[in-house]
Amino acid sequence: MPKTILASAIVVLGLTGPAMAQESIRISAAWGDVTATLADNEAARSLARMLPLTIEMSDHLRQEKTGNLPSALPELTRQRDFSVGTLGLWSADHFVIYYRSGRVPSPGIIILGQVTGDVSIFDRPGSVTVTLEKAQ
Repeated sequence: MPKTILASAIVVLGLTGPAMAQESIRISAAWGDVTATLADNEAARSLARMLPLTIEMSDHLRQEKTGNLPSALPELTRQRDFSVGTLGLWSADHFVIYYRSGRVPSPGIIILGQVTGDVSIFDRPGSVTVTLEKAQ
């Protein structure tokens, strides 16, 4: 029986191909650095192709830092809920780092990724310049 399960798993992997590795990025600011894992979607892949980027970000509603990308990302399915560390896209070129959990109004956000480090470095009033680059 265990050989049958193993053989089945090998066949399934062979048919579906290897799992796609998710890309990690580093987000740096004067307040510190965090890493993030990008989502497996076309908008996140388009963001990765823009890197490295420097973005001027402002505080918005004491829950997020927001800034404009140099060009629009693809439109995808949106959601309204976000959690601490969510990277999102509000409008076609409006990048967001959420440092609190919450819910946005319609039409919602496109999920670009999730911070794996301590996103609380952004939990302070005021603007900040961030640099996004591929993680080493």
